[in-house]
Amino acid sequence: MSTLLVSSKGQIVLPAALRRRLGMGAGARLEVIEEPDGLKLRVVRSVATSNLTKMAGMVKAPTRGVPRRLEDFDPASLLARARRAKP
Repeated sequence: MSTLLVSSKGQIVLPAALRRRLGMGAGARLEVIEEPDGLKLRVVRSVATSNLTKMAGMVKAPTRGVPRRLEDFDPASLLARARRAKP
């Protein structure tokens, strides 16, 4: 456990090892939660937003070849089919 010092401006500094372990860089945000026995700090991780129009065309249906069935991806079915194919 680390002890933090509050500056005259009300700022605290987290130890570098802790910031690295939590993946915090400059501008990282912390949520402060007041609890009966003290304060709790939680790293706020923002979820990146994406424009759906940029995702168009990422997944394409195969245009040729044999259509796949659910059984094509079942390991037990593949093993049984392989055993039947052996002479």
